[in-house]
Amino acid sequence: MSKPRRQTPLRRGLALVAGVALLLIGIALLVLPGPGLLLVLAGLLVLSDQFPAAARYVDPVRERAMRAASESVSSPVRITGAALTAAALLAVGLLWGLMPELPFGGWPTGAGLILSSLLLVALLVYSYRTTRGRDS
Repeated sequence: MSKPRRQTPLRRGLALVAGVALLLIGIALLVLPGPGLLLVLAGLLVLSDQFPAAARYVDPVRERAMRAASESVSSPVRITGAALTAAALLAVGLLWGLMPELPFGGWPTGAGLILSSLLLVALLVYSYRTTRGRDS
């Protein structure tokens, strides 16, 4: 049996800041391109560790996130679309990094786009493996 975690004010404060930040970024990414539901879930998991009232939202969000992951790899067309999007993000990120004269040009923007591309590929692989594991 594991020892219960000590809820110090510092630990609770850090969990609150990190959890709320993940939640807000996740909510923004629900309408922007990105893994919004996964970040909302991460924020809720961080918060539920120190704030038990947040735990009641974890399971419904986890179910919706897993359903979205399953839908994202439900057909070859969706997988191909996601892979092409990742390739386009990578190419545009390299272009923006190499051409600082573009609006917001330079490596900070380029690196963000490249990171988005890598994150998309990682989530695509995760979704595929998770879904394939359920189907077997």
